Amino acid sequence: VQLQASGGGLVQAGDSLRLSCAASGLTSSIYAMAWFRQGPGKERRFVAVISGSGAITYYDDSVKGRFTISRDNAKNTVYLQMDSLKPEDTAVYYCAARRTNMPSRRAQDHDYWGQGTQVTVSS
Repeated sequence: VQLQASGGGLVQAGDSLRLSCAASGLTSSIYAMAWFRQGPGKERRFVAVISGSGAITYYDDSVKGRFTISRDNAKNTVYLQMDSLKPEDTAVYYCAARRTNMPSRRAQDHDYWGQGTQVTVSS
């Protein structure tokens, strides 16, 4: 299984970005997919998760109302639409997959990880 994250970049506060995570080697509809992030000098933290079917989503309170997670199982890809970005959103963003349809907020519940994509938000 491989997860390839992309879409990061340098933006200004208030801008938007869309991250993508392309999965290969798995049947995406039976895998819950999540995004985590790790800021400078900080621990990796949960951002958002979506069930294999796409019917269930959870968000961290810090991004609720600004970020939207979605997936296209036909393309084996999960997305993270990030709007109204803030400097505190600056981090390396990682996508992760869990070998079950049920979503989890815990990093240790995920079986596969992508390489990360850098998001930098300037004030």
